[in-house]
Amino acid sequence: MSSLQSFQPPSRLLLGPGPSPVPQRILDALARPTIGHLDPAFIGMMDECKELLRYAFRTANAVTLPVSAPGSAGMEAAFVNLIEPGDTVIVCQNGVFGGRMRENVIRIGAQAVMVADPFGRPIDPDKVEAALKANPGAKALAFVHAETSTGAVSDAAALCKLAREHGALSIVDAVTSLGGIDVDVDGWGADAIYSGSQKCLAAPPGLSPLSFGEAAVAALKARKTPVQSWFLDLGLVINYWQGSGARAYHHTAPINMLYALHEALLMLREEGLEAAWARHRANHLRLRDGLAALDLRLFVEERARLPQLNAVEVPDGVDEAAVRRRLLDEHGIEIGAGLGELAGKIWRIGLMGAGSAPHNVDRVLAALGVVLGRKAA
Repeated sequence: MSSLQSFQPPSRLLLGPGPSPVPQRILDALARPTIGHLDPAFIGMMDECKELLRYAFRTANAVTLPVSAPGSAGMEAAFVNLIEPGDTVIVCQNGVFGGRMRENVIRIGAQAVMVADPFGRPIDPDKVEAALKANPGAKALAFVHAETSTGAVSDAAALCKLAREHGALSIVDAVTSLGGIDVDVDGWGADAIYSGSQKCLAAPPGLSPLSFGEAAVAALKARKTPVQSWFLDLGLVINYWQGSGARAYHHTAPINMLYALHEALLMLREEGLEAAWARHRANHLRLRDGLAALDLRLFVEERARLPQLNAVEVPDGVDEAAVRRRLLDEHGIEIGAGLGELAGKIWRIGLMGAGSAPHNVDRVLAALGVVLGRKAA
């Protein structure tokens, strides 16, 4: 044990599905002195975090706060607070994370009615409408806005509208979309939405921004059974995050991680939402053109492609894991593998947050050309 030393992570360019590169300004925020989670100065910063999250989500929802855990906990918080045993939930699946929504529904003791679309395709609103008509009284419609496993985006506005027309709550996964493409909670009429700190917001992983609208808060208050999770019970957590004066103690917040999220959100506001979306789009197009020059194809059709998460088809005869390993070992670049039925079939190149920059696009394209032995046409 005497040989153990402080960990020094290797230098990596993170261009996978997350985490994304963390700017030095956010790392500096992490290193600031820790104060108490009930300190008046910290509570003031918490209020600023809520304001900044409302800006990012484009919402006036009072219940807008970061859950003290990664995006998967944001997902679970949305489900355990809104869904009760015996409820029916329409769950859309066009990738791996729709399947995780289903797992949440089942573990609560509710019924998941699945609406399936092929991996890499957007969710079909016509199928969703048929499922809602076939299941009157469904409590919620749950879907992934930006499917991280495939790089496909779905029409959140249309899906939230369908849920509202059929008296169902909408539960939206925006883990990969927030800060990278348009997320318009109030414009969509989304009832519950969650994200993650480590994607387009460019903070380290560990927090899950979440927002509940009035209908979701009303559903939470009208529950007949206690929320399944004590830690994620928003009825309790809200008493720490809201109100004036003294806050009710619920848990010790991840203080320095909240510094980091606050700084990341400040940077997003300084850049501006539209400018951030345009930057992600421009760098996606730069990557798209460079991949085409290397005779590499994107998996998702153009109309449904996420600019921040690019699924690249693995050419026939190429060992996809070996390519990723060489990119990491020889070039210091991390890209992602396929998940689920796309394992071994695609690479996932993330251009998220600070990682979405022209020099990063050029670097990964050059490295891919070397590893694959291809020259740009």
